[in-house]
Amino acid sequence: MTEDPQWTAFLQWVLPQLRMRWPGFRKVRTQVRKRAHRRMQSLQLDGLNDYRDYLQQHPDEWRVLDTLCRITISRFYRDKGIYRLLADRLIPGLVEQIRREGRSQLHIWSAGCGSGEEPYSLAILWAMQLQQRFPDITLRILATDIEPHLLNRARTACYPFSSLKELPAAWRESAFTASDGRYCLQETFKRQVLFVEHDVRCPVPATSLQLILCRNLVYTYYDEGLQREITQRLVDALQPGGLLVVGSHETLPDNIPVFTPLSCNRAIYKKPV
Repeated sequence: MTEDPQWTAFLQWVLPQLRMRWPGFRKVRTQVRKRAHRRMQSLQLDGLNDYRDYLQQHPDEWRVLDTLCRITISRFYRDKGIYRLLADRLIPGLVEQIRREGRSQLHIWSAGCGSGEEPYSLAILWAMQLQQRFPDITLRILATDIEPHLLNRARTACYPFSSLKELPAAWRESAFTASDGRYCLQETFKRQVLFVEHDVRCPVPATSLQLILCRNLVYTYYDEGLQREITQRLVDALQPGGLLVVGSHETLPDNIPVFTPLSCNRAIYKKPV
C-alpha cells in the first residue's frame, strides 16, 4: 500500500482514543492499515468516513480496533548487548542479593512476550552461562501476552530459522532440534517458563520480582499517561534493588524518581534498595 494522508489522519484520530501514541506507530502503520482495511471489508464499509461513523455508533468496535493495533515484532536474543549485560553483571548481581536475603529463587517477568522468544532466550542464557555458577538458585520466568494465539505458539516453541539467527550458534545447536525447516526448543529449556494471558494495562500478575523485561511495548505504543500508570505498577511489583529493562530506543516518562537508569545502559533502570 502507498502512503495515504487520509489513513494517517485516521490513525492520528484513533490512537489517542485508545491511549496510544502516533510516534510509536510510524514504522508499523502499514501493518495497522492493512488490518483495519480488512476489517472494513468484512463490515462492508466503503471508506474511512463510514468506519468512523461505525465506531461512533458501535462502541464495542473500539475493542476490535484495539486488537488490530497490536504489533508484535520479536526474535531470540534481540538486542545482544542487553543479554550480554544481563549475563555478565546484572543477573549475577541479583543472585547475590537474593542469597543475602536467604532466598533461592530468581523471579523474572517477561511482559508482552509474544511467541516466547524473549523468555526462552533468558532460559537458554541461564542454562548456558549461569546455572553451573549458581547451582543453588532456581530460575522462574513468568511470560505474559494479551494474544492467546501467540501464547499457544510459545508453548509449542517451534520457530523458523529467521527467529533464531541472532542466537549464538552453539546455543542454537544445543537448545533446539531441527525438523522440517523449523527449530523446536527442547523440553529442558521450557520448564522454567510459565505462560499466562495478561494485558499489561491491567494490574500486574506477580509481585516480589527481581527483574522485569518490558521492551518495545509500553514505552513505544502507549501515551504518556498510561505509561506512568503502568510504570507505577512495575515499581510496586519489583523487589528493592530489582531491575526494569525497556527497549534500547525507549525511555521512561520524565520525573519518575523511583527508578534510576544504570550508567552502563540507559535502557535498564534500578529500583533503590
